[in-house]
Amino acid sequence: MKKVAPETPSIQSLDRGLMILEAVAKARSPVLLSDLREMLDINRSSVFRLANTLRRRGFLTNPSGSNEYIIGPTAWRLFRNYDWSMLVSFCRHHLQALSKETGETSHLGVREGKQALFIAHQTGHSQVVSVSGRTGEFMPLYCTAHGKALISDMDEESLRTMFGDTVFQKHTATTVGGMEELLTACSAIRTSGYALDDGEYHPEIRCLAVPIRDNTGEVVAAIGVSAPVARMSRERCEMLAKKVMRIAKEIHVVLNAGA
Repeated sequence: MKKVAPETPSIQSLDRGLMILEAVAKARSPVLLSDLREMLDINRSSVFRLANTLRRRGFLTNPSGSNEYIIGPTAWRLFRNYDWSMLVSFCRHHLQALSKETGETSHLGVREGKQALFIAHQTGHSQVVSVSGRTGEFMPLYCTAHGKALISDMDEESLRTMFGDTVFQKHTATTVGGMEELLTACSAIRTSGYALDDGEYHPEIRCLAVPIRDNTGEVVAAIGVSAPVARMSRERCEMLAKKVMRIAKEIHVVLNAGA
């Protein structure tokens, strides 16, 4: 009779560290050290050492230098090619902060082929009327703020190759109508730092978005806000753009820490 090999005992500290990592990844907001202590049912100093080790290796980070944790850049770099949910976990508190600061709905988007995919959003709660969240929806690259931000660094040859003979559908009177207009829009984004959807996809909604870059400078995502046109004047767009660019920069810095 074949002997059954005894089960190798687990390493308790590693097991607890992985529990912390899993809990933080699943959380919808930064996780307090006290919550981790309660979850593991061990003393505060032990939890702090475990969390601090994960932080030093980049698997966790402190969004504001306090005793609360979110997923760090090392975890993002390990999983970015396989699962967008890690990026969502990493950026969720930034979306929340952006919506809280602007009062408007914020979205996080990535490029999937010729479309932009919204992978997370945070609804603004300070307004009576807010733009609804579109998480899970695909949007055109050429006429949405997030879409144009995602392709803003592409040169003419790359854009023409990607779109080929695609007909740019006119959703509204202001929708980008062709490649020449798109090239002009991308050039403007590189100059201003942000992309604008001036009622191009929906005539009553104005949006702006900013590219998020990795440590090589490649655009990996876009973050932005949307609001009814009546509440988002051109003057307010300039003010909101500064806030969104600051948040995008914060994400870039933390995302690429130690790269």
